[in-house]
Amino acid sequence: MKDRSPGRMDTEDLRAVISAVLTGSRLLVSIAARSLAAVQDRVTLPQFRMLVVLSVQGETNLVTMADALAVNSSTASRMADRLATAGLIVRETNPHNRRETLMRLTLEGRRLVDDVMTRRSEEIAAIVSRMTPLESQALIAAMTAFNKAGGEPPANLRYPLGWPDR
Repeated sequence: MKDRSPGRMDTEDLRAVISAVLTGSRLLVSIAARSLAAVQDRVTLPQFRMLVVLSVQGETNLVTMADALAVNSSTASRMADRLATAGLIVRETNPHNRRETLMRLTLEGRRLVDDVMTRRSEEIAAIVSRMTPLESQALIAAMTAFNKAGGEPPANLRYPLGWPDR
């Protein structure tokens, strides 16, 4: 019997967990890519991430958005300009602070995010429906623990499988 500290995983178990997570992430990335395929002519992946942040946070200033996307403000500004030109967001000067730009989704931007998330949710639902109830409960527990260990806040109810990093 292996001698290990309580709460510590041995190397072989760690490798098995890493392999399972990498395989799962490959599956989730492919689902995300397929869900975005229908809108790839309208938005890039980074632009879609901006739309998702706006869908979750609501009206947001440029600096907060840049931080959420881990990009500099000029990059976020160019992305916002393109999305505004496409009619997916509205950019306005903050009436309380003229040096600050606020942005929010338009109805069309909300529709685009909803459509992509619906496709993603449907594909995930189809996969999960092939699991037993016990496997589904184990997946919930494992993903909850994984997300918590990674510092990911619990998903909101609107987009439980959404994308915002923070």
